[in-house]
Amino acid sequence: MTSPLITPAALDALDDVTVLDVRWRLGGPPGVESYREGHIPGAVFCDLDKDLAAPPGEGGRHPLPEAEAFQSAMRRLGVSDGRPVVVYDDTASTVAARAWWALRYFGHQDVRVLDGGLPAWTEAGLPTTKDVPASGRTEGDFTARPGGMPVLTADEAAALATQGVLLDARAAERYRGEVEPIDPVAGHVPGAVSAPTTENVGADGRFLAPAALRDRFAGLGAGEGVPVGAYCGSGVTAAHEVLALEVAGLPAALYVGSWSNWVADPSRPVATG
Repeated sequence: MTSPLITPAALDALDDVTVLDVRWRLGGPPGVESYREGHIPGAVFCDLDKDLAAPPGEGGRHPLPEAEAFQSAMRRLGVSDGRPVVVYDDTASTVAARAWWALRYFGHQDVRVLDGGLPAWTEAGLPTTKDVPASGRTEGDFTARPGGMPVLTADEAAALATQGVLLDARAAERYRGEVEPIDPVAGHVPGAVSAPTTENVGADGRFLAPAALRDRFAGLGAGEGVPVGAYCGSGVTAAHEVLALEVAGLPAALYVGSWSNWVADPSRPVATG
């Protein structure tokens, strides 16, 4: 299996690659401000809200964009089918994972996440720049082909929680329903297992070794041959869970709408504790 991760040294050695800066924070400041303050040379800013999601609605806070809209955004950012793509952020890959997953879902065959993100890049002594690529840069030729990664509807997520393993990637207190800072209802999908995505990485923001991740997920019931899915608040950090599962060699489906979609229907059951 080719790892979905790449080290700073390996990225620095690549000659022909599209690099996407996917920094974003809930409540701001806008990631583009961080990008302008310094980024990996040649990187282009990718906006989570505008480029990697459709407008919020009943489908959730970050629903999947339509194929045509995603294709247009990626071409504008210089993404091509035959050129590798590397994505990064500065929050332990929790946002970059959404770009990795979306590109994989829409059919790109060579996408990797910079393990450790921008902090790992600078810690390796590699340079950053404030230079922004010219607006007249060459457009990419990426063609969006949906279906490259498995997804779950709300009903399928509910079924998986009883017939397989549905991992809740949010903080444990949100899973338990003790706090809910964003969505109107607190709790979790009945039968889901708490699996905070923060436990997929070490203190340095890099992913745990594949064997350590396999042990972690096995302890949660997600071993080989077991159907696995993941959700979070709006389908962003759950993509990080899917990425960690892929590093561990375990395929998993993403409930893109996640909790924000689940609670949009008041008839759906909610568990706490």
